[in-house]
Amino acid sequence: MANSQLVSGLQSIAGERFVLWKDYDLMLYEYDGSIDKARPSAVVMPSTAEQVSDIVKLCNRLGVPVTPRGAGTGLSGGCLPEHDAVLIVFSKMTRILEVDVPNMRAVVEPGVVNLHLSNHIAQHGLYYVPDPSSQKACTIGGNVGENSGGPHTLIYGVTTNHVLGLEVVLPDGEIIWTGGKALDQPGYDLTGMFVGSEGTLGIVTKIVVKLTPLPEAVKTLLAVFETVEDASSTVGGIIESGVIPAALEMMDNLSVQAVEKSVHAGYPTDAGAVLLIEVEGLKETVDGLVEAAASVCRRNNAREVRVAKDARERNLLWAGRKGAFGAMGRLSPDFYVMDGVVPRNTLPEVLAGIERISQKYGLRIANVFHAGDGNLHPLVLWDSDHPGEEQRVRDAGVEVMQIVAEVGGALTGEHGIGSEKRDIMGLFFSEDDLTTMRWLKQALDPTGVCNPGKLFPTPGRCIKPRPGRMPVMGW
Repeated sequence: MANSQLVSGLQSIAGERFVLWKDYDLMLYEYDGSIDKARPSAVVMPSTAEQVSDIVKLCNRLGVPVTPRGAGTGLSGGCLPEHDAVLIVFSKMTRILEVDVPNMRAVVEPGVVNLHLSNHIAQHGLYYVPDPSSQKACTIGGNVGENSGGPHTLIYGVTTNHVLGLEVVLPDGEIIWTGGKALDQPGYDLTGMFVGSEGTLGIVTKIVVKLTPLPEAVKTLLAVFETVEDASSTVGGIIESGVIPAALEMMDNLSVQAVEKSVHAGYPTDAGAVLLIEVEGLKETVDGLVEAAASVCRRNNAREVRVAKDARERNLLWAGRKGAFGAMGRLSPDFYVMDGVVPRNTLPEVLAGIERISQKYGLRIANVFHAGDGNLHPLVLWDSDHPGEEQRVRDAGVEVMQIVAEVGGALTGEHGIGSEKRDIMGLFFSEDDLTTMRWLKQALDPTGVCNPGKLFPTPGRCIKPRPGRMPVMGW
């Protein structure tokens, strides 16, 4: 619980109603979507960048760190307020400040819910591409912090490819702008530096995003396979055929069972795995893309390839996929979501390795993920009421990430490092890599006020960094 000087200072900046400091209230903010917890010393809800600046300056004077938080849907502990940090929550900064239709740009505050922006601009025939599965709840500020992705970023890229400028409160409280509405700014890419930095270099208070025209035609296919191996082999085959889907998702049998119990989307519960494939483009070209993708599926032993007959069926299929994480509650009281990226051609090998880890630890692992870009999301099902099971879950997670490292993959595709993966950074980065990252952190945040305990390995608890330079994503 915060001291009186801190509480009174925060109240003078944001107002008494928007500062929480009692233990009962703070309990609501000690978690995100990961399995870690950390309770803040206080919670403050500012309404302007100037208030954020004043909060940061106050915390600097009192020697208290700060951690930014969007909706708390993150899955790596990125918004957990370690070291008794003050939690800066953006639930009041939710305005869409500008929509520039001719130039396909928008300026938003960090608390804007991802899906709200696309709904707001749909009347103009535009949308905001990055669409995490939590897009009904997650905020664009949080997406910027973690460099979030989503099913429809296979062809368009993740958050960093759609953010052009940022207003940022630096660790000393100074407010700066990086980038702008232009597509390419001269000089260092400061905007790119802040996207994905998880609030460790500064706090984002405004975001300039790129908007995209809605496609003229969209079609969604469901391909059903008897085995995970056939489904995962099909992924690379579709890309090799020259068809780059807007989305290419995979779910194994365990995931399908959970989804059907929850959403009743029409997925066959006896399937070994399914692919959800979406193609888009001009009306004249979409049917050809559908047939090309379907042909690859059939050559890889798909027992059925179904095309959604209308928008309702398409939306239902996507409701199942996007609700997959939440649906795991139908199978298990707890689950742990992992995040790593592997080359597409290694999917059969990697998924077989994950199954071996499942058998070794006696833990069910469901696989539902962005197959098109190899972004895995294994979900370990467990029960926190069983003593010792959490450690087994964490150990299994480390072994999964070891497989990802061995095939030349990346430590995260969209969930970030946070507190979850900081101690396995050595699997993917050399000491020189980590030293360079620390130099950047030290240059911008010499006192360590911004989101401490994230990204960097914990001395004495981490995996030793790899020697030399490691090639990443070598496909």
